[in-house]
Amino acid sequence: MFESVAGHSCAVADLTSPEAGERAATGGILAVAIGATEQHGPHLPLSTDTDIAAALCARLAALRPDVLVAPAIPYGASGEHAGFPGTLSIGQTALELLIVELCRSATDTFDRILLVNWHGGNLEPLRRAKTLLRGESRDVRVYLPRYQGDLHAGRSETAVQLALTPERVRLDRAEPGDVRPLTQLMPLLRDAGVRAVSANGVLGDPTGATADEGATLLDHLTTDLLDRTRLWWPVAALERTVRP
Repeated sequence: MFESVAGHSCAVADLTSPEAGERAATGGILAVAIGATEQHGPHLPLSTDTDIAAALCARLAALRPDVLVAPAIPYGASGEHAGFPGTLSIGQTALELLIVELCRSATDTFDRILLVNWHGGNLEPLRRAKTLLRGESRDVRVYLPRYQGDLHAGRSETAVQLALTPERVRLDRAEPGDVRPLTQLMPLLRDAGVRAVSANGVLGDPTGATADEGATLLDHLTTDLLDRTRLWWPVAALERTVRP
């Protein structure tokens, strides 16, 4: 898979049980990408949210030698995307339970758990799960990316996916959806879901997106994630800096 700064795999699934224990004993942080399998318009793959969350975890692990990356969670609370083919949602209750039980299990080995989320529909169950887990004295943190850009399957996500896996983007099919701001869309989204406001499932305008834009946004998000984890769990020194 991918390697850490020391040349060792930072994917926990690649390790044996004793190896995982050794890494955890030195203060390892387990990073878990929380994504979704849901429609992203006519041009982006269903795995977009999972792809981006996983990429951020991998980038963090390349910068912090104490980070190990767990297999990504590819299902989320995507009920607002019901009615679009391919969307696979487990709902808020199931996601909350999944996170709680996963982190309870993970903290048998790792003292520190980082949940990196990319799908907005996962926010409430993640917040509830974090509150419960931290109430049990488990050191669980949730990273919620913040950036200026389109809401869903628009220019921002299209640009990032172009930077990650351009061969999986059907750019010739990219077309604008509903471009109104979130403040106007949220009441409609809550009541009737994405299909009520956007026939093609896009909230924003992906046309004109470029891989260079995506790389710039990924660098910004990686720096933000690195800074956030430094505040939560300081380290004496890092062996790499963010690459442009």
